[in-house]
Amino acid sequence: MDQPATPVPYGTPVPYGTPDTPRLAVRGEARLEADPEIARLGITVSARGSDRRAALEDLTRRNKHVLDLVKSYGEAIETLETGAFTITPELTAKGRHERVRAYHGRVHLTVTITDFTALGELTTRLGDAELTTVNGPRWALRPDSPVHREARQEAVRQAVRRAREYAEALGASLVALVELADLEAEAGPMTPVAMAAPRARSGYGGAESAPALDLEPERQTVYAHLNARFTMTRPEL
Repeated sequence: MDQPATPVPYGTPVPYGTPDTPRLAVRGEARLEADPEIARLGITVSARGSDRRAALEDLTRRNKHVLDLVKSYGEAIETLETGAFTITPELTAKGRHERVRAYHGRVHLTVTITDFTALGELTTRLGDAELTTVNGPRWALRPDSPVHREARQEAVRQAVRRAREYAEALGASLVALVELADLEAEAGPMTPVAMAAPRARSGYGGAESAPALDLEPERQTVYAHLNARFTMTRPEL
């Protein structure tokens, strides 16, 4: 003979809903806007020559010029990183034998700037340098920015408010939190502005003749989404 099921004490949280302790599932969302904290520039330094050694020497010289220029901004620069380096032979299109027509060299750099007052001038001077391509700025918040925490906390508060409103509409009240699942918390899209300067310049790229760009920081949007499940008291239907 089957034994009767042991009754669940009133108000005890369970992983499923019961008539005495219904389960309520809601979604919490938050959307906050904040000023960016950093800006990143992608820099590509190029060189081309019919002789491999000459191409490498030109690339080394231009790369050093860009590094010295960026480093001259001191504390305004948070990080300066060298990415990929390539030296590629360009072969002639015709002929029986493979012959090198020219050598192409490239160095990719990434700069993170925290002082936006220096960003416009630096971007212009980099863009005016020899065979240098600048991509950016790409505005962003730091991964540990307090804005992300504020968005997550606001999503939790909104979930609790929403759940309480549903419960109150049924003449009930919340009892316990059963589950809290973080779905997504990420910054909104960042829009880069590309700028290229293939013309050759001398010295620091003609800084006197190249006015600083007027760059307006792009507001960053941070989202947080979560699912929350609660138990509540017996509704008054």
